[in-house]
Amino acid sequence: MFPQLHSGELYDPGEPELAAYQTQCLELLYDYNATRPSEGEKRAALLKQMLAECGEGVYIEPPFHSNFGGRHCHFGERVYANFNLTCVDDTHIYVGDRTMIGPNVTIATAAHPLGAAERAKNLQYNKPVRIGKDCWIGAGVIILPGVTIGDGTTIGAGSIVTKDIPANVVAFGNPCRVIREL
Repeated sequence: MFPQLHSGELYDPGEPELAAYQTQCLELLYDYNATRPSEGEKRAALLKQMLAECGEGVYIEPPFHSNFGGRHCHFGERVYANFNLTCVDDTHIYVGDRTMIGPNVTIATAAHPLGAAERAKNLQYNKPVRIGKDCWIGAGVIILPGVTIGDGTTIGAGSIVTKDIPANVVAFGNPCRVIREL
């Protein structure tokens, strides 16, 4: 459905059919964020409806923010995300098993043309983000479109990840860079 989201090509995100689909996806996200702390089973059931893939034991602390209500998020088993996870899931976001995500993390897949004339046409394109298994994404990290983070990697708090980070390293900074191997 809506292949323009996943093609990497420019498109108009304001297309009426696409906007209606997005609103439909956001309805479940609203319900999820309105759950009470004691409604763990309800939260788990909603995540299974909302997400493209939801492994066993996935937990996302509300509030959870997502452009498409998590519809393009693929979370492996036992993924944990603290409050205020923002997934700009205009295309696919993959998070591997046992990855932990700190509070106030943003994972963005949507990008806009650099030229003002193209931006004025309200166009965008999307690039998927991939985060491996057994990663730790620290508080306040921002991950930009098209980035891949390898298995077992730790991204330090406050980092802005602008390019791929290999497996089994500690990386942090703005821009995020490898500090040492694990």
